[in-house]
Amino acid sequence: MFAIVYKSDGFPICRQIPGVSPDPVVTWGTEAAAKAFIASKNGDADFQAVAITDDAMDKMALAMGCPVGSLSFDPYPG
Repeated sequence: MFAIVYKSDGFPICRQIPGVSPDPVVTWGTEAAAKAFIASKNGDADFQAVAITDDAMDKMALAMGCPVGSLSFDPYPG
């Protein structure tokens, strides 16, 4: 799985679901799919695809200001 994060602060693209907090991190099944999404939005300068690893999850949780155990994931297109 891959997430897309802002290059500037590592905050991931999330999906807003009423009553769910923090917002679920949107994931893509492959790096190619995540990069294709970024390119389709002309976001190469601002976003990057990252593999969902323990280290990446720690960084996303820090950027979101929540414990890593609170992260949830939502596959694109959801």
